[in-house]
Amino acid sequence: MKADIYQRVTDAIVKELEKGVRPWHKPWSAEHATGRITRPLRANSVAYRGINILLLWSAALERGFAAPIWLTYKQAQELGGDVRKGEKGSLVVYANTITRTEEDADTGQDIEREIPFMKGYTVFNADQVEGLPHHFYALQTPAIDPVARIDRAEAFFAATHADIRHGGNRAYYAGGDDHVQMPPFEAFCDRESYYATLAHEVAHWTSHRTRLDRALGRKKWGDAGYAKEELVAELGAAFLSANLGLTPEPRAEHASYIASWLKGKPPLRAALA
Repeated sequence: MKADIYQRVTDAIVKELEKGVRPWHKPWSAEHATGRITRPLRANSVAYRGINILLLWSAALERGFAAPIWLTYKQAQELGGDVRKGEKGSLVVYANTITRTEEDADTGQDIEREIPFMKGYTVFNADQVEGLPHHFYALQTPAIDPVARIDRAEAFFAATHADIRHGGNRAYYAGGDDHVQMPPFEAFCDRESYYATLAHEVAHWTSHRTRLDRALGRKKWGDAGYAKEELVAELGAAFLSANLGLTPEPRAEHASYIASWLKGKPPLRAALA
């Protein structure tokens, strides 16, 4: 069962990449009454984590859902709602461990062993449910200031203590002297794109041997290890953008990144597993 769920998760993400779509790009409007929280939310407004974020973003993108809130069939009924006839649910997964007492083959002593497990279940977007309380559907008009920097994003990146430098027309992480290089803030078409690009490069910054020591088998530019690292940075940037309430536009090089991820599906599938 676990292998089947892993396969379903990976296949769902690969399917979107094969269409040239990043399933982690936020697909719904930030105008929902939940405010600037852009990760998928449970019925109790607690945000989903990990792979469930990608699964539900992908489902929302494919089916045009505006609400970020997801409920089980039972939760919808308990809230006075009713899933519309013919609606198809979306997969989310739950992972945990169980403790089992076993006899050690060598000593004959009882030992406790933690065994990981994963199970899948079905949820429905609030847009698929009728009769829910008003706040599940309500919209609001966000206040937009296209000039000012975003304080919460500034505070987050400052707290990383990454060496972030500005100048030139390229964004990259320089592993040799361990710094992030960014074009000037004013060079970006909007402030969200600046912070999303910075998030991508800071995700690369975490790979340094003094931090996560993440090599992923990279030996040269463009190999399978490089593609894995780009995928890690993209997902990291997507999650950070969601947590910081950003709505960036895709960068021009995303199409080439997607092509490199799909060039070798085994490495891609391994990275997603």
